[in-house]
Amino acid sequence: MADYLVVDGYNIVNSWDVLKKLKEENLEHARDKLLQYMAEYQSFQGEKVIIVFDAHLVKGGLEVRENSMGLEVIYTKEGEIADLLIESLVQGLVKDHNQVTVATSDGVEQRIILGQGAYRLSARELWERIQNNIKSIKEKKDFLERKQKKSPLASRLDEKLQEKLERMRRGEKRI
Repeated sequence: MADYLVVDGYNIVNSWDVLKKLKEENLEHARDKLLQYMAEYQSFQGEKVIIVFDAHLVKGGLEVRENSMGLEVIYTKEGEIADLLIESLVQGLVKDHNQVTVATSDGVEQRIILGQGAYRLSARELWERIQNNIKSIKEKKDFLERKQKKSPLASRLDEKLQEKLERMRRGEKRI
């Protein structure tokens, strides 16, 4: 059973300053940047991410589901708002005993999904998680770079061999 994070796409785009600025220039770039953030989040957190965008004002628009950067991305059909699709998704995912979290700052939507057994995550809380992930990745990368600079040979040896060599260096009898 996978854990799921369902993201109210335009709610997040309109909540994060970095995406709001991009949206002013080009909506597609803002959506793409959100997908990039969420793809990194998914790979780091291990949750399956589904992003839902409103397309209810698109004349003749049909629901579109696509895979982008390993994420499931859904555009609603004409006349259907993202909230209704999210509620339907949550109902189905919760039935399968998955842990489902919905990222939105829409208060009404939060109450509805909580009533369905899902968790809620505000846009601000999601942004903080993403920033913490970025920080953790950077720290891990910096650590590995320092380790490699410290001993280029050691970075190419497996850990067991490194431990044996360290015991030899210390003069331990058990190697």
